[in-house]
Amino acid sequence: MNNLNSRQKQAVSYIDGPCLVLAGAGSGKTSVITRKIAYLVDECGYTAHHIAALTFTNKAAREMKERVSALLKGGRAKGLTVSTFHNLGLNIIRKEHKALGFKPGFSIFDAEDAKSLLRELMLKDGDLDSDQLDLTQHHISNWKNDLVTPEHAMSRASSDGEYLMALVYQRYNQALRAYNAVDFDDLILLPVQLFSEQPNILDSWKRRIRYLLVDEYQDTNNSQYRLVKQLVGDRAALTVVGDDDQSIYAWRGARPENMTQLKVDFPQLEVIKLEQNYRSTQRILKVANHLIAHNPHEFEKTLWSEKAIGEPIRIIKCTNEDSEAERVATEILNQKMQRQVSYKDFAILYRGNHQARLMELKLQQHQIPYSMSGGTSFFARTEIKDIMAYFRLIINPDDDNAFLRIINTPRRQIGTSTLETLGNYATTREISMFQACQEIGLQQQLAANTSERIQRFCHWMEKLTIETESEKATAALRQLINDIDYEGWLHQNASSAKVAERRLENVHYLIESIAKMLEPTDPAREPLNLKDAIAKLVLMDLLDRQEEAEVQDQVQMMTLHASKGLEFPHVFILGMEEDILPHRTSIEEDNIEEERRLAYVGITRAEKTLTLTLAGKRKQYGEVLETSMSRFIDELPENDLEQEGFGQYNPEKNQARGRATLDNLKNLFDDL
Repeated sequence: MNNLNSRQKQAVSYIDGPCLVLAGAGSGKTSVITRKIAYLVDECGYTAHHIAALTFTNKAAREMKERVSALLKGGRAKGLTVSTFHNLGLNIIRKEHKALGFKPGFSIFDAEDAKSLLRELMLKDGDLDSDQLDLTQHHISNWKNDLVTPEHAMSRASSDGEYLMALVYQRYNQALRAYNAVDFDDLILLPVQLFSEQPNILDSWKRRIRYLLVDEYQDTNNSQYRLVKQLVGDRAALTVVGDDDQSIYAWRGARPENMTQLKVDFPQLEVIKLEQNYRSTQRILKVANHLIAHNPHEFEKTLWSEKAIGEPIRIIKCTNEDSEAERVATEILNQKMQRQVSYKDFAILYRGNHQARLMELKLQQHQIPYSMSGGTSFFARTEIKDIMAYFRLIINPDDDNAFLRIINTPRRQIGTSTLETLGNYATTREISMFQACQEIGLQQQLAANTSERIQRFCHWMEKLTIETESEKATAALRQLINDIDYEGWLHQNASSAKVAERRLENVHYLIESIAKMLEPTDPAREPLNLKDAIAKLVLMDLLDRQEEAEVQDQVQMMTLHASKGLEFPHVFILGMEEDILPHRTSIEEDNIEEERRLAYVGITRAEKTLTLTLAGKRKQYGEVLETSMSRFIDELPENDLEQEGFGQYNPEKNQARGRATLDNLKNLFDDL
């Protein structure tokens, strides 16, 4: 507690009722949560296994758990739950699967699996154009997050299109149930529904979780808020930490209003504000405070810092997007030399990924190393997920999710109705889908030609499994790729031959990786068999999704959304123009407040310097158009800005900048 300021200490030690910690950017909220967990164990008589802390990313949960374990030594952290909302929901469903009507080992559909199922349903029923696939998936996700059942969605549909989407929602849920599967949104929805319908099960979980802490509370949606309220109950042993000014995920259901709702549901709510910022200069915070003051607030707060006033915020207007990217690249080179810092101290933030392409080219031209956040991991690629599903089924025929992914990849004319029949039969018999395919009882429920296609697939898989158990395992895997003509399937579904070839290379790389794993490297150890090698790859997949990339000396490039929770000494924000930030869609939908919060998040990532850039002209849809400066620049305090390119000409400043660059180059060569 000695390392905390007075407000942080108050937030840690308050346990007399529900508590909202209004934690501004860079105010040390993670320290508050982790130390409060330790305080509950050390001072308040709680055991760790009766405490749960929830957040939104695996990275945040891992960091929190590591910090708590460092505070609670000697096994006192044993049994503590620190997880994402979805992991908690998954654990509840696993424990209560019988009450929910699932077999053990149910499958979890990711967004891509869900989209494939929806595509099959929509093409089959013919009620909706497949071009509306993304819109339908978005609607279904929102309905689930808002606890809206298909029946309710149908009853309140305001158009024929919305009614048809609700019908697809109903069919989609039926198919998931038949497949013994849940999707990502179900991981919260199903526990909430179960707790509502079976209070005795809720009571057992309330006895297990006696104190609940929630991080990034402004990002909760309706179903997550309901889950928190259910678990807390009348005991109200709850601490939530959040910042309504950093709520930037409305597009995926987040409701900053949930913070206001806390005051309604818990009238005795204690609100503690963390306003001291440990990250940024005073000037950066002043600019951020001025900007966000234009949004309405239920809870007022003002960030402040004991750091120096710092440098002015630079606003640079360039001729066009090419000169904007060129200027940022040369600024990074100049500042790196001038300040004697590393490339990794710089971040380039932007509203949309399309802004990154030109910036990448300029960084490459100037030989500036960079990394981009949000890239697709090797195991997340569609072709790797396809082939890994075949491999998973080879080593575990009871893997229903793998079975469902590959049964029609490539297509084998086995439709969703057949798979629902198969899924329902397997559930009734309490066996896997692959096992069910072999039973006469199922064959009697299917048309002869359909049954024959399924039998052919199963016999081929069994033969393949036997071949992979021999010494020629790798050859059998390569034969698998040929048998299904996966190369033809890739060319059929890729946007170009080049894309298909690159994807095929990834598949060959995967098989070569397995071949290397099967080669004996240590005479003292048993060589891996194929089952062990694939199991190891599955584990590598999970770790690959969770591990942070090793920090290298590279400029960091990312969207403003991806930058949340991060900090960098020197930050550039591109495209400070109307229609970019704020985004055109938000302007049309009159949702400027969230765009302003997004700009606020970007500004508060900066520790020492902040540069905002814009282009006077920008190419859109092949046409060069004049741009308008973002309204957010007008909302910044003028005395704290240093503007360039707005018609004013300052030869002294230009000469001084040139001399500084030459001096830096001279010093660099002198050092060599």
